[in-house]
Amino acid sequence: MLTGKKILVGVTGSIAAYKSAYLVRELIRLGADVRCILTPAAREFITPLTLSTLSKNPVAVDFVKPEKEGKAGEWENHVKLGMWADLFIIAPLSANTLSKLVTGNCDNLLMAVYLSAKCPVWIAPAMDLDMYNHFSTKENLDKLKSKGIKILDAKDGELASGLEGKGRMEEPYEIAKEIDAFFNPQSKLKGKKILITGGPTYEAIDPVRFIGNHSSGKTGVLLADACAARGAEVFLITGPTREKVKNPYVRVLHVQSADEMMSAVEHNWFDFDAGIFSAAVADYRPENKAPEKIKKSDDRITLNLIKNPDILKWAGLNKKAHQRVIGFALETENEIENAQKKLEQKRADLIVLNSLKDEGAGFGHDTNKVTFVQANNKIRNFELSQKSVLMSQLLDELEQMLS
Repeated sequence: MLTGKKILVGVTGSIAAYKSAYLVRELIRLGADVRCILTPAAREFITPLTLSTLSKNPVAVDFVKPEKEGKAGEWENHVKLGMWADLFIIAPLSANTLSKLVTGNCDNLLMAVYLSAKCPVWIAPAMDLDMYNHFSTKENLDKLKSKGIKILDAKDGELASGLEGKGRMEEPYEIAKEIDAFFNPQSKLKGKKILITGGPTYEAIDPVRFIGNHSSGKTGVLLADACAARGAEVFLITGPTREKVKNPYVRVLHVQSADEMMSAVEHNWFDFDAGIFSAAVADYRPENKAPEKIKKSDDRITLNLIKNPDILKWAGLNKKAHQRVIGFALETENEIENAQKKLEQKRADLIVLNSLKDEGAGFGHDTNKVTFVQANNKIRNFELSQKSVLMSQLLDELEQMLS
């Protein structure tokens, strides 16, 4: 994620300028604070209004801001903009602006900001086939590369001229991924495939009623986002929840019942390196679901309940040598003893123990207090902390387990 990161997007006069809108949207989705700066020629291809709407910030174009409410226009502080950014990405970069970056020809606001920038500068060239292959373009790119400018090389494909070849601007989705990876150096989870279950399960009594629990699904979502931020390929299988995954690279499957969650795990488990089973799966379900809504008539109603599949146990018993299994336990008495039994019976590698006795812990809170229980009486207690902090500590442990 790019939460708290300030990204300045420069747009130059290229037909690929339309892709800048998608880039801004991707960066916003990743949590970045985005501002845009256009060359005068860029306005022929994309409007400042489009980018200001997407970025939720004013767009800079000229050295003097437009006159507003009868007041004279103000100076656009290019020095301040250059110092504000954590990263300056020019996408698309035209051949014209490319030559200016090399020579320092400062005839527009974007160039003034570039010459004032104190942050890393990246460029994503976009031009026609012959222009991109021209010796002057190659020399200019080589010069910038030698000065530490990161070049997101153009791609092959159909060009605006109708020709086929190298010159297409890198896709916004890929640029956003590169920026995300730059600010979040990949951990030992990079390239690992992690399956996560989260949320409650709802076990239907009739078409409108169910047996469930108070799980909010917050932990599963936090885990999915945190794993993806470390470079893992994440598949979240979640029961009903209002929580939303923020990282666009997380694959999410929504289910309702324990049976549905079990089926999804069975079909996917062997493709993964580790499973984090944080879902609060109902232990029992009604033996028979009424086909119609049960009318309130008698003073009492009897439900026959049958045991749901044990998803954590199935994963533990069926794990391969390279796979690791993390489970969660919520206990109200004999917490450590019961967690150790669960660790052994489910053949898990780690149990995250929660207790409802601690204020600020348990269902629905942004905080939690947990204990990591592992084999050989390895027990680690953590103080009450934000769930995001605890999830980070859990993933640190997972990295060690997988390495």
